[in-house]
Amino acid sequence: MEDANNKSVRFNALTGEKFEKVAVKLGRNKRLIFMQMVDYFYRSKKDPLDVNDELLKNTLLKNHRDYIGFIKTQETDLLIPTKREVDRMIQSQKKLLDYFNSHVIKHNESLLNNQQVQQNKFSKSDEIMSLIIAKLDTREKLKNKFIYIVENYIKARESFTMMTSGREKEELINKTMQQINQL
Repeated sequence: MEDANNKSVRFNALTGEKFEKVAVKLGRNKRLIFMQMVDYFYRSKKDPLDVNDELLKNTLLKNHRDYIGFIKTQETDLLIPTKREVDRMIQSQKKLLDYFNSHVIKHNESLLNNQQVQQNKFSKSDEIMSLIIAKLDTREKLKNKFIYIVENYIKARESFTMMTSGREKEELINKTMQQINQL
């Protein structure tokens, strides 16, 4: 039966000391550390001479370039056209506001002024109508008073006889004229 641990590696004393320190630091035996180192370099495909880890740098740089490219594409395809459209929309809104301010507000002010003029005319018409109604009422009262005076004159005149003196007739006429003049 063959021993699975039959391979050996030779290295100098300085490397041996470093190897021993790594094993002590990690808390594992040297054989396990060696197998883990080989697995690590095998899986990561890293070169132990490459201290700066150029493969990782290159991968990060490639991912960074892809990310920047994606951002630039989004900027070109979405952000710039969107900004352009928003600017155009803002300009359109400004034009609408200017039109509204210059035309609609002036029209509304004109309409309000015309309504005020019309309201004033209606107020004057109401005053005139009130005067006309008052005059008609006064005219009716005047007619009624005049009819009353005439009726009294007729009654008094009919009560006169042939024997009524001219002076009484003259007094009746004067009294009737005074009443008419008082209207």
